[in-house]
Amino acid sequence: MTDGEQTSNEALDPVSVNDLERFCREVLAAAGADEATVDAAARAMMHGTRLGVDSHGVRLLDHYVTAMTGGRVNPRPHLEILQESGAVATLDADNGHGARAAYYGMEQAIRLAGQSGIGAVAIRNSSHFGPAGAYALAAAEAGLIGVATCNSDSLVRLHDGATPFHGTNPIACAVPAGGNQPWLLDMATSAIPGNRVELYKSLGQALPEHTASDAEGQDTRDPEAMSMLAPLGGMQGFKGAGLAGLAEILSAVLTGMRLSFDIAPMGGPDFSTPRGLGAFVLALKPDAFVDRETFEAGMTRYLDALRSSSPRSGASVMAPGDREWAEAERRTQDGIPLDPATSSAFARLADSYGIALPRTAAAGK
Repeated sequence: MTDGEQTSNEALDPVSVNDLERFCREVLAAAGADEATVDAAARAMMHGTRLGVDSHGVRLLDHYVTAMTGGRVNPRPHLEILQESGAVATLDADNGHGARAAYYGMEQAIRLAGQSGIGAVAIRNSSHFGPAGAYALAAAEAGLIGVATCNSDSLVRLHDGATPFHGTNPIACAVPAGGNQPWLLDMATSAIPGNRVELYKSLGQALPEHTASDAEGQDTRDPEAMSMLAPLGGMQGFKGAGLAGLAEILSAVLTGMRLSFDIAPMGGPDFSTPRGLGAFVLALKPDAFVDRETFEAGMTRYLDALRSSSPRSGASVMAPGDREWAEAERRTQDGIPLDPATSSAFARLADSYGIALPRTAAAGK
């Protein structure tokens, strides 16, 4: 995530990265997920957690188990390409896990881009897919430019609005950068992601200014009083609201799925009825536009110039993704901090399924 708003879990004992992934996989399998769903959901959650996007990391495990065991999410979906023409395709996700649908959709977009230079896949009957950047990154890891977006249930007011209208409607893009980590933009079109509010609640922290509103549409920093989020830009949120609309059109209108204000709330109380989310992924093959050497040279020059640009006093200049790659390196070395609510949820899951909790990073060394 590149919105610059990271929370701190430093007071908690960090757990081993590898053992945390082991725990997530075992819990998902015990909850009835097939192997492909386990792989996709764990991969997406660990992407968020490793890169410090804790709002879209392993804290979602408990929610996903609730959704799968309740019937909202099909733990063993049959994914099907409904139609394909040239460089575009439509994928039916059979109400499976959103990560399963998005990763598979991006695989198909990459395949189409290999044939035509560009590949676009509209995804129907999906569910919450977590960190959008995970799916854009899958394309960059294959040497392509990747774009991913989805819509979600209404939580974000319009600019100067006083009622929830759009979802947090993330937009992500990842670009390969030669032998270096990809340029990675992953942003909600709300001022902060909805799941981050839950993380602030768990940590007992106030929300950043101009990011949330109460039931009257007035700014609040109290996560308990939050009734809706502000669009990206806060006081100047017309641009964020416009970007949310773009995500809405690509994710819902283009796929024939539900608009944000028609989607059942992520938090329930109904966890038995599929929510009918849409998503959209795109892959671009740089070689179809310019030779690879020229493309990589251009990216290198761009990123070198960006990172060497003069910063403001006391600040530093970073490319999208730099903060996250540094955090991933640190967490791989030192372990993953878990917030109190996630730790409690893990204890319940471990007890329910008879699965060992993740070891601390110190115990794993």
